[in-house]
Amino acid sequence: MIRQMKAALGALALTAGGALAADDVTLQLKWVTQAQFAGYYVALENGYYADEDLNVTIKPGGPDIAPVQVLMGGGADVMIDWMPSALAAREQGAPVVNIAQPFKSSGMMLTCRKDTGITGPADFPGKTLGVWFFGNEYPFLSWMSTLGIGTDGGDDGVTVLKQGFNVDPILQGQADCVSTMTYNEYWQIIDAGLTADDLVTFKYEDQGVATLEDGLYVIEERLDDPAFVDQMTRFVRASMKGWKWAEENPEKAAMIVLDNDETGAQTEHHQIRMMGEIAKLTAGSNGALDPADYERTVSTLMSGGSDPVITAVPEGAWTHVITDAALN
Repeated sequence: MIRQMKAALGALALTAGGALAADDVTLQLKWVTQAQFAGYYVALENGYYADEDLNVTIKPGGPDIAPVQVLMGGGADVMIDWMPSALAAREQGAPVVNIAQPFKSSGMMLTCRKDTGITGPADFPGKTLGVWFFGNEYPFLSWMSTLGIGTDGGDDGVTVLKQGFNVDPILQGQADCVSTMTYNEYWQIIDAGLTADDLVTFKYEDQGVATLEDGLYVIEERLDDPAFVDQMTRFVRASMKGWKWAEENPEKAAMIVLDNDETGAQTEHHQIRMMGEIAKLTAGSNGALDPADYERTVSTLMSGGSDPVITAVPEGAWTHVITDAALN
């Protein structure tokens, strides 16, 4: 009886010790706190990370934060990035690996004013197009290369305007088109007074040049550590649970995002609308990277003629090790 009591007390102590020894994981977001990252905030708030014995810290991004630099500098264990940026960084020496792909579809668009006369890509030459940089320019440059349109201006090419993270250039007449996401900047244009009838949109997905966005990446050598692999397995499992809950409960998910927005900059209307659009992009993904989507992304990035985003087919840039363990 005493032996059984000691065993029970020992098991209780181990359980308590396990609860106290939750593994710390830091996630670096690609951008500021918003519904684009709802699945992670849901997993945090709903206790999915805690259920996996994880203590997760979510670091917002911003215009002056490069996720890959944070990751390489040890400021995060896992980051969210777009695949063009991640693969370019890998080719340049940053050994980042995609361990999961919650986003199935691309939300990137080029949004143009209809009064510029643009009705299709053939009308782009001679126009000024707003483009985000800091790694976000790669899908655009690949698209222009695919079309055979130069990006140095002139009648046969386009003039690239380095666009801030806003839509001012199209509102102020500085650009004929600007970069937008289906879930964010497009609606900023609408909210500023233009209507859908005033605009022409070109979704990268529809143009056949969509590249993967918002994947989860870690430093390659850390995958040699079984303890880290176990942490990431639990992290991905909880995160995907958060994403599927967010898809099914978009308004509630948006409110969770708002509760975590320490800046107070986001609004309920904007976040609910954003979450509705984000749900369209995560739909169809269980978190595992689709090799066909990866190959399409690589093909697009290498189609730049004399100036491709990446110059060689990457090796070891993604793995199913984490998602195989997390989802099966």
